Amino acid sequence: MTTDLNQKVYVAGHRGMVGSAIVRNLQEKGYANIVTRAHKELDLTNQAAVQSFFEQEKPDQVYLAAAKVGGIHANNSYPAEFIYDNLMVQNNVIHQAFLSGVKKLLFLGSSCIYPRLAPQPMSEDALLTGELEPTNEPYAIAKIAGIKMCESYNRQYGKSHGVDYRSVMPTNLYGPGDNYHPENSHVIPALIRRFHEAKMVNAPEVVIWGTGMPKREFLYVDDMAAASVFVMELDKAAYDAQTQPMQSHLNVGFGSDVTIAELASAIAAAVNYQGKISFDPSKPDGTPRKWMDSGRLNNLGWNPSIDLDQGLVLAYTAFCNSNN
Repeated sequence: MTTDLNQKVYVAGHRGMVGSAIVRNLQEKGYANIVTRAHKELDLTNQAAVQSFFEQEKPDQVYLAAAKVGGIHANNSYPAEFIYDNLMVQNNVIHQAFLSGVKKLLFLGSSCIYPRLAPQPMSEDALLTGELEPTNEPYAIAKIAGIKMCESYNRQYGKSHGVDYRSVMPTNLYGPGDNYHPENSHVIPALIRRFHEAKMVNAPEVVIWGTGMPKREFLYVDDMAAASVFVMELDKAAYDAQTQPMQSHLNVGFGSDVTIAELASAIAAAVNYQGKISFDPSKPDGTPRKWMDSGRLNNLGWNPSIDLDQGLVLAYTAFCNSNN
């Protein structure tokens, strides 16, 4: 399939970790007409503002990477914001994209869409087969709605309007542009910050929430960006061959997972923290395991290129070079 590098591509959420990585990837590939808007320029929860933007810019493609995201603490503390903001952003961007004639759109979801006790590794077929993890259910519900919205527009307008809206579900992501807030961040950036600060003051011990036994899969964000552009550029027949009309999303994972205890040791090594690592089992663990089955995407020809140890060194370097 020949890709038109001059088509206008709108990346929603370009200042976020994933969105900025997608912009980097598109630029490296030679895309010459990338459109972005900062939040202060365009509030994606504002329907009228989003309508005006699409009517003015008329993009050819949309990468919907904008979302309100956070770790266990943030999801537990702000459930209303997590479901409202994400639903509003998705509804406005997807619907206005359709109204303005956008044929190709990529929606980025999350591995938390799958049931808390889904068989491991989690395949796309596990969606809506069981109860969600309570700590992030509002966020997961919003992401599931985004997938189903894309599927619904494809079903209703695919043949008549040429609509081809796709969805990718990344595993846990990390890397440059991450949120390192001490309470509202995900596990890797939170631990990078904590180990770094402990190293700076020669703290003898770092205590981590939970038992350390849950297992998680992690993907470097530039690999996720590469997968996103890969999926967007796929011929429709190839994409459809690996998906289903009522289950059209694709998992994007690394292919293996580690325990939180193993992750902590790897981060301590990347940061060069020499103290003791211990765990606080009185704090919540979250989902016991989240490991994605990325076989369908692998069958299409995509595989990750950056392993965890390499990625953690890159992520720590980015943290040190930031203003965190």
